[in-house]
Amino acid sequence: MPRVIAAGETMLLGLTPRPGLLRHAPALELKIGGAESNVAIALSRLGVPSGWVSRLGEDEAGQLVLDRIRGEGVDTSRVERVEGYPTGLYLRDSAGGKVRVHYYRAGSAASRMAPGAFDPDYLRGAAFLHLTGITPALSGGCADFVRWAAREARARGVRVSFDVNYRSKLWESEAARGFVEDLLPELDLLFVGDDEALALWGAGGEGLARRLAAAHPSGALEVVLKDGARGSAVLVEARFFEEDGFGVPEVDPVGAGDAHVAGYLAGSLWGLGVRERLRLANAMGAYSVMTLGDYEGLPDAAEVRGLMEGKSTPGR
Repeated sequence: MPRVIAAGETMLLGLTPRPGLLRHAPALELKIGGAESNVAIALSRLGVPSGWVSRLGEDEAGQLVLDRIRGEGVDTSRVERVEGYPTGLYLRDSAGGKVRVHYYRAGSAASRMAPGAFDPDYLRGAAFLHLTGITPALSGGCADFVRWAAREARARGVRVSFDVNYRSKLWESEAARGFVEDLLPELDLLFVGDDEALALWGAGGEGLARRLAAAHPSGALEVVLKDGARGSAVLVEARFFEEDGFGVPEVDPVGAGDAHVAGYLAGSLWGLGVRERLRLANAMGAYSVMTLGDYEGLPDAAEVRGLMEGKSTPGR
């Protein structure tokens, strides 16, 4: 039985093998990309049983996505294949030192998700359901799906984890902020990146964490702030903790936030203290950025422990 279940879209990814504009690339590497499946894969590599829920097209791209996620040991038994709607596609290149993404996901199979997209009894026995702010931006049905899934999880005693994961190409900041704030009562864990904090709330840091926690009906919301290479922080039971990041060479920053989430969730499941959860999350993010691709550089438990203890340097 999965201990963490993640739900959301994963797409076929076409990636330029070296920096430069897509138009000049002689070829593309075929990979997969999806925030929620990245989290599930990262957890699986750490030895945490995980599952991924989504919809894929009855096409070759969908089979590729399914094969690769299933090949990482993630339970995909609740993934639905649908005819008439394609698997989403995104292309990625870089220019001027910045990563650029080009989405082709309108009308995708995953954008057709809605309440009842999976049997909620699948949640029984899980510790966490992980969702992101990408899914509700795909369609009205997907927004309803996220609300429904969060309520079904809470009704079964499953903690709900939510990563803001704001995508400006998918929706406006006002809509994203409103959705997150409306969903707060259903959440137990909220992850916010430093850039997202500025884009949605105009400020970050401890002040934002306390503001978001105060808006939760029970006041028990755990707010994790991700700040890239600089590290991360968390507000837990009115106490604010910070931990520095790990200095590593960066090859590809995409997926680091998802790796961070997986590390924090794993640390929670393993009963680690607050600071150790943050250190584990930071180490997972550090591993992620050293390899090209959304999840390829993710470590196993022994590798990430080595980095945290200073006993090894990743050879990636």
